[in-house]
Amino acid sequence: MNTIHCERMDLELLSANFLEALMGGRRTEAQTLVPFPLPAAWPGAHEHHFRMRLDQMRKNPATEGWLVRAMVLRGPTPLAVGRIGFHGPPGVNGKRDPGALEVGYDVDPVHRRKGYASEAARALISWASAEHGIRRFLASVSPGNEPSLAIVRKLGFVQIGTQWDEDDGEELVVFELSR
Repeated sequence: MNTIHCERMDLELLSANFLEALMGGRRTEAQTLVPFPLPAAWPGAHEHHFRMRLDQMRKNPATEGWLVRAMVLRGPTPLAVGRIGFHGPPGVNGKRDPGALEVGYDVDPVHRRKGYASEAARALISWASAEHGIRRFLASVSPGNEPSLAIVRKLGFVQIGTQWDEDDGEELVVFELSR
């Protein structure tokens, strides 16, 4: 299933073909590969993340369905408000825990504080549980990111430690959710 449905939005899979077109400056081609209008700002602040996920897909195409989805509000004109996904298939996470998935999300600044990240994370976690039998989820959050800390706590994640992030180089607070 390429689309995961939430209450107010759909989580649309961003394929390797889409990311290659978008990152290659071929916006017209990229637009034909998704069912929502491309945000003018993309790739913009998402560029590093999109490139990282595209590299993962190139190395292992089977990871595509786990990695990155657009959060798209339904309506007469669908609107992408951010992105969400896992860091990889089960086992690709900061703890290197073989049975866990690590969730990550980013809502565009003008669309924050409306519950989109919580709604999307709940739906993505439910999809992984129902479709793939995953029962353990991780989230790593910068200690100063109060809004994201509030989201993971609201979702029922419990702090289990800290870790060093290889990309950002800063210590992260690690949370786990068991279902």
